[in-house]
Amino acid sequence: MAFDDSDMPAQLGPVTFLVGAERSGTTLLRLMLDSHPGLAFRSEFELAVELMPDEGGFPDLEAYYAYLHGQRWVDEPPLIDRALYYPALVRSFLEQKRSDDRKPRIGATVHKHFDRLLRIWPDARFIHLVRDGRDVARSCVSMGWYGNAWRAAERWITAERLWNRMTELVPPERRIDVRYEELIADPVAQLTRMCELIGIAYDPAMLSYPARSTYAPPDARQAYQWRRRLAPREVQLIESCMAELLLARGYELSAAVPQLPGPAEQLALLLEDRVGVARSRMRTLGLGLWLESAVASRFGGGAWRHAVNGRINRVINSQLD
Repeated sequence: MAFDDSDMPAQLGPVTFLVGAERSGTTLLRLMLDSHPGLAFRSEFELAVELMPDEGGFPDLEAYYAYLHGQRWVDEPPLIDRALYYPALVRSFLEQKRSDDRKPRIGATVHKHFDRLLRIWPDARFIHLVRDGRDVARSCVSMGWYGNAWRAAERWITAERLWNRMTELVPPERRIDVRYEELIADPVAQLTRMCELIGIAYDPAMLSYPARSTYAPPDARQAYQWRRRLAPREVQLIESCMAELLLARGYELSAAVPQLPGPAEQLALLLEDRVGVARSRMRTLGLGLWLESAVASRFGGGAWRHAVNGRINRVINSQLD
């Protein structure tokens, strides 16, 4: 099916991407940006880069269509115009959001592989949102994505190291660093900075998102929760992995001396992680679907895996509603 852009307003300015580790406050900030009357902002847009090879180029289109078929859509699924080559197809997904919202500017959130975006949008602008990595690790465990904070630390580290490489590829005038803790303490000041990067004026409507979502107004008490929610040994383990990056991002270390786990503790942490993730997924999916997904992912054919993934997505979406 083709995408009709005949009534779409002319785009003003380049695309803006919000990047950073998951659980860094990107959903909150995306809601703020999307509430601007001149800016449409799409949620998780990893689908633009997930299958792109590291060495360059673009994925096979038939493989990409199959990948899209198995996605869990938070927003309305985009129309897929099979007449388009990969870069144009992916760009059309953002244009559909912009056209639907009748806004002149467009942006999207990407948590992984965001360096690959430059192959499609070489003049893109980037908002890098960073949150204290100890809070990100703690939050990832609470989501059931990891079984302990030591393993969860890798998600933040990966995103921040990638951003370090991005700063060598994107000139300073096309990027901005925003700390989550400063955003929730003074949202107007931080949003004004972001609007200047995008090329639009700050609008008070950016803080009207609670009327259209389940998210509350910015609350500075959400910052630095790790100080009361993580055990001292958890803090030691996390800081043993990310101390240098935390300091580089302007975060102070705790009084604890970072200490890497020894071989026995490392093995115990890896086992705890596997068991914790399995238990969380089993609670979410139920025993039957969890077992079927494990078997299908290892031994099943494509049709079976797609069917199982569809059922999993429906379960997860029902719990998000």
